[in-house]
Amino acid sequence: MKYITQLLYILLFSGLGELLERVIPLPIPAAIYGLVLLLIALATGILKTAQVQDAANWLISVMPVLYVPICVKILEYWGVISQNAAAIITIIVVSTFLVLGVSGLVTQWLIKRGKRK
Repeated sequence: MKYITQLLYILLFSGLGELLERVIPLPIPAAIYGLVLLLIALATGILKTAQVQDAANWLISVMPVLYVPICVKILEYWGVISQNAAAIITIIVVSTFLVLGVSGLVTQWLIKRGKRK
């Protein structure tokens, strides 16, 4: 029963995210809205970590199974993907290095800021 209750909490926030996606005209996926709402609820204490922890750990443990549909879709569109492989690889490499660089700079800034205090 505990797992069902915890999954219902997670599904509630997922459903709220779906609702927000339909109401707010931004190109943000419903899953992101749901995760942000869940984060806010956890950070403010509206929802306690213990109220979702076991179900969340279970979802993480079965996460590889959740990637199967995505892999099937990639295989369906392999013709389009292979035609644009060079552009896709370039975008992946450039964005990876940008994220690494910005993350490093922000981390260094935060460390320096922390030492000043």
